[in-house]
Amino acid sequence: MIVQNLPVPLDRRVWLECRALVAAGYQVSVICPQGPGDPTRHTVDGVALYKYRPAPQARGVLGFVWEFVYSWVRTAVLSLAVRRERGFDVVQACNPPDTYWALALLWRLRGVRFVFDHHDLNPELFLSRFGEPTSAGARAQLAGLRWLERRTFRAAHRVISTNESYRAVAVRRGGVDPRHTAVVRSGPDTRVMRPVRGAQDVARGRHLLVYLGIMGPQDDVDVALRVVHELVHVRGRRDVGAALLGFGDCEAELRALSRELDLDDVVEFTGRAGKETIVRYLSAASVGLCPDRKTPLNDISTMNKTMEYMAFAVPAVTFDLVEARASAGDTALYVGSVAEMADAVERLLDDADLRVGLSLAARERCVAELDWSPQAATYVSVFDAVTGHVSGAGPFVDPAPASSPEVVTDEELEAFVRARGVTR
Repeated sequence: MIVQNLPVPLDRRVWLECRALVAAGYQVSVICPQGPGDPTRHTVDGVALYKYRPAPQARGVLGFVWEFVYSWVRTAVLSLAVRRERGFDVVQACNPPDTYWALALLWRLRGVRFVFDHHDLNPELFLSRFGEPTSAGARAQLAGLRWLERRTFRAAHRVISTNESYRAVAVRRGGVDPRHTAVVRSGPDTRVMRPVRGAQDVARGRHLLVYLGIMGPQDDVDVALRVVHELVHVRGRRDVGAALLGFGDCEAELRALSRELDLDDVVEFTGRAGKETIVRYLSAASVGLCPDRKTPLNDISTMNKTMEYMAFAVPAVTFDLVEARASAGDTALYVGSVAEMADAVERLLDDADLRVGLSLAARERCVAELDWSPQAATYVSVFDAVTGHVSGAGPFVDPAPASSPEVVTDEELEAFVRARGVTR
């Protein structure tokens, strides 16, 4: 597996994929950048991780070109090491960027199959950040992104899409045979991702609003800060706090904006959030914020945070996006502006019955329709198809225990959710 934009196991989707393949009898190796403190070689849960020092943060077009070239070369060199030490029959590349088709083609000469795990729409990302190009240079950049995307689709033996919208792009724009595509949603493992007791201290006696995810230019995390400012400094609420879980290119700017909006006593930045941090904060949260505005990219992208909120019985407030509705259905509140988002959050805080009802419905929908287990079976079947391996893989069950005394049972969930944000 090749991943460039996140280290593994931090990339939750890729890590679930790795474990599903291992459980089905596959040998899995991952090439990815190092995270802080990561060794260059280590093995976790049977998955061999080969890591390289990440490129410096990209600035401008030339900076991104250098990042892509540097990462591609480091990945290519490590692929030789993996081939020599462990061997592989299939390469799976995850985007962004859409550059690893070239490496896959080289390995195809040695009989290796290529599976493309389609995580992002880079042309739509460009349009969402910069709008329709007006200069020759911008048009050339967009054309280049579309060419790289086409090459990736055409090089792949199979394409895995994160949702039906992405699958439609693969078929319509990429020319992929519908028989060679599969939808594997990034659903949470609801046996493990569920509320626990003993985490309410992070809410500090207030209703906790949570954002979980990457903090990039296209993620609109500033909207979350503006919603909190509206609630606290304009509407005068003193029962609200917020936690922003994650990191990214815009983290420093967001911290500065928080100071500018006088939110330092209200908003907490956790930085890179591991499993334990996520469990604690989502267990304590009253509302999950999805600040991603309606853009060509966001509208048809599945937001993992929405499903993760649902797994922890946290109602989401989100802009009205096609794939947000596909994930959350009628368990979220949908808005069209920052002001409407503030109104929706306040409505949930003031109407306990509505908040509790949506919380329980979100958890139920996540378990019944979005859970990782059936997604894992579909995912493994793609590899069985390209290798001829008969794994007989059924629904994937995470071996981690989910029955500790801290875990909130289904029978206790309503009372637990109703107590969130209540000052003791």
